[in-house]
Amino acid sequence: MATARTKPTPQGYRCTECGWRTAKWVGRCGECQSWGSVVEADAQVGRVQPAQVPASRRAKPIVEVPFDAMRRRSTGVGEFDRVLGGGVVPGAVILLSGEPGVGKSTLLLAVAAHVAALGARVLYVSAEESPGQVRLRAERTGAMQPTLLLSAETDLAVVLGQIEQESPDLVIVDSVQTVSSAESTGFAGGPGQVREVAASLTRVAKERDLPILLVGHVTKDGQIAGPRVLEHLVDVVCQFEGDRHTALRFVRAVKNRFGPTDEVGCFEMTGDGIAEVPDPTGLFLSRSVGAEPGTCVTIAMEGRRALPVEVQALVVRSTTPQPRRVVNGVDGNRVAMLLAVLERHASVRLFDSDVYVSTVGGVRLSEPSADLAIALAVASAARGTEIPPTLCATGEISLAGEIRPAAQAPRREAEARRLGFPTHLGPDVATIKGAIQQAFA
Repeated sequence: MATARTKPTPQGYRCTECGWRTAKWVGRCGECQSWGSVVEADAQVGRVQPAQVPASRRAKPIVEVPFDAMRRRSTGVGEFDRVLGGGVVPGAVILLSGEPGVGKSTLLLAVAAHVAALGARVLYVSAEESPGQVRLRAERTGAMQPTLLLSAETDLAVVLGQIEQESPDLVIVDSVQTVSSAESTGFAGGPGQVREVAASLTRVAKERDLPILLVGHVTKDGQIAGPRVLEHLVDVVCQFEGDRHTALRFVRAVKNRFGPTDEVGCFEMTGDGIAEVPDPTGLFLSRSVGAEPGTCVTIAMEGRRALPVEVQALVVRSTTPQPRRVVNGVDGNRVAMLLAVLERHASVRLFDSDVYVSTVGGVRLSEPSADLAIALAVASAARGTEIPPTLCATGEISLAGEIRPAAQAPRREAEARRLGFPTHLGPDVATIKGAIQQAFA
């Protein structure tokens, strides 16, 4: 009697992001909805046997692990050091992401020039631009240094070879999505390629105690392009934010294994490159003389910094059946809610008027603590009455018209007094109607 042979179980495919499995290949994961992350599953391997651990690699008590607190190296850019927690740690892999044209390459070229000016060897790998283009930017921004090495390569093997040959003290790769490896399948920028390139550079960074800075692309919704594992592999993830139509830029840390994630670096794009803004307190206030109807100042928190931001509003009689609601720098849905609260709980007539709300300086207010300043600015514009220039307001407004305290309220109040705003309206006035009465008293 013939013995039936057991048919091997097919391995199928799995998602590299969440581990979801399927019998056939699909372009989009059915669990986490990631595109291009479904690959063929690896074959099952045997049970891993325990290995003999040499004495040099044996586990030791954490109190005996050597730690040198002075090993951080400054990048020469104080605002960038602030975000990193004091400087670059040897062996750290830092990912800097941002929209096209925001200034990522300009910032990292400035970092490379400052580090090279101290005598260190810096390898700048430009996988997107030619050496001539990078040199033109370096001449314009004053980044010409003899120890700044420039390479235009897209092959990972060549990049690793140059690191081995030049022995640099800092490596900058612009960008990780444009470097590819012949050992991995797929196109440059695909999930497999990005994962292989990031893993190889991370391994070299840890083996040589070599800090590496990577530039990362972003998708249309602002997320870092490539597999999510890219953010897990690196040590620090920084976001470079800013509007290309304004000069102000912010760098904030989303992930930092060596420092806090609540610091923000402020920069300004100029004709000569990128400049630090150590004290940005006056960037978001208008230069008009005297008080004007429709303006109110709030204290916003950017990381640990308290910044005064002026909110401006304009209310005009509408000539259309559906009045317009136009916002810039604030959330449109939030403003629509505040207009309803003003009309219901403060008797401010707005249903037949066009309302325009904007911030000064191009800054974006996303925290609810700006609700009170927005409401007061709209009420001031609707009444045609000025708010005293020594008054600022912070607080969240509920649908019932109540004012709730803002986060880090003591720091906001202290910064308001330091900047010359002795009158601070907040949750002490309890309701939006009371705040309006006190502001226009």
